Amino acid sequence: MAEAQPSGVRLAFRTRATTIELDTLPTKRVYRGFPAPADGVYDLLVDGRLAAQATVADGNVRTIVDMVTQSTELREGPAGTARFTDLPAGGKDIEIWLPHTEITELIALRTDDPVEPAPDSGRRVWLHHGSSISHGSNAAHPTAIWPALAAAQGGVELVNLGFGGSALLDPFTARAMRDTPADLISLKIGINLVNTDAMRLRALTPAVHGFLDTIREGHPTTPLLVVSPILCPVQEDTPGPLAPDFDGGTLRFKATGDPAERAAGRLTLNVIRDELARIVEQRTADDPNLHYLDGRDLYGEKDYAEFPLPDEVHPDPSGHRRIGENFARLAFGDGGPFAAEAD
Repeated sequence: MAEAQPSGVRLAFRTRATTIELDTLPTKRVYRGFPAPADGVYDLLVDGRLAAQATVADGNVRTIVDMVTQSTELREGPAGTARFTDLPAGGKDIEIWLPHTEITELIALRTDDPVEPAPDSGRRVWLHHGSSISHGSNAAHPTAIWPALAAAQGGVELVNLGFGGSALLDPFTARAMRDTPADLISLKIGINLVNTDAMRLRALTPAVHGFLDTIREGHPTTPLLVVSPILCPVQEDTPGPLAPDFDGGTLRFKATGDPAERAAGRLTLNVIRDELARIVEQRTADDPNLHYLDGRDLYGEKDYAEFPLPDEVHPDPSGHRRIGENFARLAFGDGGPFAAEAD
């Protein structure tokens, strides 16, 4: 379900059209007992700037019956249309970013003037993989997820493999990254490994090495940035699994592990940060294009005090903006691992 939600996916073309219509069949996700979320947002950019937004109210509805087992019920519904009118006249580059919060099946694109392929932007391609935070949980619209914000500030083209709940060092994800053309690669891992209680420290170390080895098969010298988790107080020193907490009628999350079991290899965010830093330091002796970034430099204690995590795990829209700004500065800025080479 997470991998089918098109975070960072957009339609790109050039046209003189002033009216654009996109027929889609969304599949929306709701949790039983909670209000339905807002309809997913379609962002339309003209020459790189947000110019219009639309939603599609119809579509399928998948209800998650049980948060623990993830059992669901599907109610089928009709397709709908995202309409954009009164767009600027003249030739322009159009991007329509699809909603990151729902599955989107494309049916038809209509315009009042012919379309042609988008010209090559000449920008570097940034391939990123991460968890629901990279996917865009709690972000207001698709170009406001932190990787999209960072890509815009860094002047790069984003390919976002942010999968909610699924940054678990899966080998098939590594193979997909190995086989995807990219000029820059980042890997943000840790939070899902803790909140699913997926493995112990003994398994983490070779899994990280194997994931990096696979990526390097296809990108032997590409700048590769390993990013540890942002601050998440409930899991800094408490192992998972994470459990939903409905106290007060608001969905929040709590860690259920025993901190004393860290000695037996149970993972926490601090354990993972220490191990990722050690692995990267070890590998850089033979891989000078491998880099490490502590996620707390993107969102740390001061950021948490200013923009608390609403559900104790995911940042709010202001938190996404802060993470995107910090990533752009640390990764794409002067001296950063993704800084553009001088002409």
